[in-house]
Amino acid sequence: MSRVVLGAFGALCLVALGLFWMQGRALVESAAPPPDVIPTLGSGDDDALPSYAADDLELLVGPAPPEADELSREQRRFGRYDRDSDGRISRNEMLSTRTSAFRKLDTDGNNLLTFEEWAVTTVDKFEYADVDGNDWLTPEEFARTAPPRRKPKPKPKCACD
Repeated sequence: MSRVVLGAFGALCLVALGLFWMQGRALVESAAPPPDVIPTLGSGDDDALPSYAADDLELLVGPAPPEADELSREQRRFGRYDRDSDGRISRNEMLSTRTSAFRKLDTDGNNLLTFEEWAVTTVDKFEYADVDGNDWLTPEEFARTAPPRRKPKPKPKCACD
């Protein structure tokens, strides 16, 4: 019996809540301002297209979007490794991007390749790049780890002349 009473009370609360919500929404919609009308600056014809001065265009279109700074290829590469954006790459940051390569090295698929065995090449690369031996790579030192540039593919010649 108490379940029925509790269910009926809950249903009445939901109906009351819905009525209050609909009344509040109706009040907001009735007090909404009318839509803006774009004035025509012409001869007064209703069929004429509106014309604007160059100064008025910024009001219609809005401000120009900000321009992004162009980063060099090496700066983008450095940013991918520098996870905490402190301007230097720690050994952990350098090794954290190598997990997919680790999976590729396990050729027999038995997952017995340890991280230390795999990381030998990355550690060697880090030590080669860390010229001053402080366990941090500056952007100049990190440039030493860049892979060699690929030769561009030759473009096919069109014989459609």
